Amino acid sequence: MKLFAGGEGKARLAGLFILGGMAARVVGDAVVRAALVVPGSGRETARNIGNFPWLYRAGEAADLLTICAMLVATALLYALFAAVGRQLARAAALISVAGIATLAASGVLAMAPLVLLEGAPHPGISVAESHSLIEMAMILRDQVQGVARIFLGLYLALLGLLAFRSGRLPRVLGIALVLGGLIQMIARTVALIAPDLANAIVIQADIVSLLAEAVFALWLVIFAVRPPSFPAESAADL
Repeated sequence: MKLFAGGEGKARLAGLFILGGMAARVVGDAVVRAALVVPGSGRETARNIGNFPWLYRAGEAADLLTICAMLVATALLYALFAAVGRQLARAAALISVAGIATLAASGVLAMAPLVLLEGAPHPGISVAESHSLIEMAMILRDQVQGVARIFLGLYLALLGLLAFRSGRLPRVLGIALVLGGLIQMIARTVALIAPDLANAIVIQADIVSLLAEAVFALWLVIFAVRPPSFPAESAADL
């Protein structure tokens, strides 16, 4: 049995989809929303989105690309690591899908500003109320995103465990994924319970997990050449 069943193409494709999804996430969050969304001010956010609706829609499109890339990467990584531990790989894939579905739910909330601004003022909703609803929608979006990051942090940790157990990838990659996933999961969980305490560490935790995932993806793209055979087929059912 081969660790990377299907050859180097599947491993590289998984790495490319991971990197593509990360790039789309950066565009949506660090470029578009960072430029248009003003935390704590629905009025300023509404004004920015109203002036540049096409840019905000581009951010929504980037989010959709992120979700699609993550789904494909999850399927490919399951196929790659099923030989290491089929049950563990299946659990990791299901957790990833749960996290991706939660991200999609947050995307629905992100559409609220466009709905509220198009054709405004709406009957029974004043301009001030629209601004308040926009601010509330963005706050809820961030909270739902935080829940999604808990699922995805656990997924990274399980993926790191699979990478470590495989014996065919540098074990430091597995350790980095486990630590990055656990740090993100813990920080996001604390943020739900005590947001004032966690606000200072959430961004750093996300950066750590992002770097670990990026290094893993780059390794798949660059070094996944002629994957060696996996000696113990019986380990696939563990």
